[in-house]
Amino acid sequence: MLWSYAARLTTALAAAATLTVSMPFTAHASAVGSTPVRTFEYSIGGATMKVPTGCMFTHIIRGKGRKITYQNAGVDCGFVGALNSGFCNWRIDFAYADTNNRTYRTSRGKTHRECKIGPMRNNSPQTLPHYGKACAHLYVNGVRRVTQCHHITK
Repeated sequence: MLWSYAARLTTALAAAATLTVSMPFTAHASAVGSTPVRTFEYSIGGATMKVPTGCMFTHIIRGKGRKITYQNAGVDCGFVGALNSGFCNWRIDFAYADTNNRTYRTSRGKTHRECKIGPMRNNSPQTLPHYGKACAHLYVNGVRRVTQCHHITK
């Protein structure tokens, strides 16, 4: 009797798990993308700074359609990249372009004078007036070094 009950319970749980896996779920218009930061050098106060390979620029968006509920971009470094002196005079901008690739809005970040290995910035929630793309740009010492974009579609 106990064996029969356990077999029926196992079968019922397996059927429930199959239904759960096969049930459609609501998709959220969220995206995460990373782009490698290429090796580069720049000068600060007469000193040459070098950013080696091993750093990734990641851009995260959460929302649905043209409504962005969360947006973040930042750099993560590993291996040799984690040993560098950081990114000095950095800022992260968020830019929005329509489907014709015309930028209609830019949220310019603050320039941070300190050197930081993992610069990061959040942007406020918003509803975009157009479909197109949302991009994050990392500037170091006034020069755009890396960009990561997501398409915003219906």
